[in-house]
Amino acid sequence: MPVRNRFAELLPEIREWRRDLHMNPELGYDVHRTAGIVAAKLRDFGCDEVIEGIGRTGIVGLIHGRAPGRTIGLRADMDALPITEATGADHASTVPGKMHACGHDGHTAMLLGAARYLAETRNFAGTVAVVFQPAEEGGAGAEAMVQDDLIGRFGIEEIYGMHNSPLLPAGAFAIRPGPFYAAVDSLRIEVRGKGGHAARPNNTVDTTLAASAIVMALQSVVSRNTDPQQPLVVSVTAFRTDSDAFNVIPDAATLRGTIRSFDDATREKAIADIRRVIELTAASYGATATLEFDEVPYPVMVNHDAETVHAAEAARAVAGEVKSDAPRTTGGEDFAYMLRACPGAYIQIGNGPSAGLHHPKYDFNDEIIPTGCSWWVELAERRLSA
Repeated sequence: MPVRNRFAELLPEIREWRRDLHMNPELGYDVHRTAGIVAAKLRDFGCDEVIEGIGRTGIVGLIHGRAPGRTIGLRADMDALPITEATGADHASTVPGKMHACGHDGHTAMLLGAARYLAETRNFAGTVAVVFQPAEEGGAGAEAMVQDDLIGRFGIEEIYGMHNSPLLPAGAFAIRPGPFYAAVDSLRIEVRGKGGHAARPNNTVDTTLAASAIVMALQSVVSRNTDPQQPLVVSVTAFRTDSDAFNVIPDAATLRGTIRSFDDATREKAIADIRRVIELTAASYGATATLEFDEVPYPVMVNHDAETVHAAEAARAVAGEVKSDAPRTTGGEDFAYMLRACPGAYIQIGNGPSAGLHHPKYDFNDEIIPTGCSWWVELAERRLSA
C-alpha cells in the first residue's frame, strides 16, 4: 500500500503542528511545552492511556487494537539544539539560541499524525505504544526512559525509530542490519603548565604549544594505532586557554572533541591510545595532560536482523523500494539504548536536498510527512496484523 490518502488530507494540520514546534524549540529534558502539546493531542485523538513523566519528561501513548495481542513501540524524539537559526523562514525559531536543526519537530509531528490515524482506525490486534522521548541531543533521554522501565512496564516486544536524512531523496528510505550509528564519546583534555609573560617564554611551560602538539599527535590514533579495517573518528573540535591576552602565556588550555566507533574493542583501545598520547606529548613539553569525558556516552546503535527486515518491508510497501544496505554513519543516536533493551530497528527517511543536520540553515521538509506517517502505520499494522 503506498502513501495513505488520509495523510494527504491531514498534511496541512500536521504541518501546522510541526511548524509550531519549530517556532518554539526546547532543549534536553526541558521540553515541557512540547511534551504538554503531545500529551494533549494524544488524549484528543482518543488514545486509551497517556502516561507522562517517563524518563523525566517523556510521553507514552497506548492505542489498543480491535483484539488482544502483542505490543510494539514507535519512538520519536522531541528536543532541539543550542543553535541560532539562519533559515529566514516564516516559521523560524522565536527562541534566541535554540532551533530544531535536526528535524525532531518533524519526527514528533509524523508520529502524532500516525497516532491519530491508528486511534481512528485500530486496524490491528494488540497495542501500539507511541513513545515521545526528550534529550536525544546529548542527554541520553532514551536511556532515561529505559531505566524508567519503558520496555517492561508497557510490555513492548519490538521498538522502531526513524530519522530524516538530507543525504537521501525526499521520501526515500534507507536501513541496514547490525551496527548502523556509531558509539559517541565526548572528551575533554586539560593541559597544565606554567604561565607567564609572552616576551619571556623561557620562564614558562607553554600550554598553548603543548596543547597544539597534542592536537597534531592525536591524528596518529586513527592513522597509525588503529586497525585500518575498523572505522574510527577522533576529532578535536575546540581549543581554549584561560587567557585571551596577546602577551600572556596561559597556565592552562582545554581541548574538547569526540570519538566515534563501531565496536567496544576499538573504542576501548582508542581511549587508551588517546590517554597515552596526550600524557607523553604534554610531558615532552614539560606540561601535564588529563583526559575526562564530560557527557553521557552513546553506545553503538545496532539494528536487529529480523526487525530490520520488517522495517524495510513496510518502507517498500509505502515507497516502492528501500535501500537495505545503507552505509554506516558516524553520527550518534541514543535509540541505541532502546535497541539494547528490546528487539527493534531504526530507519532513515530522505529529507531531500537541504542544509545538513545541525546546520543553522537546516529545515525539515514538510512534504515527506505523509510518507513518514504512512510508514509508521504500515509497520504497526503489519507487525500487529489482526
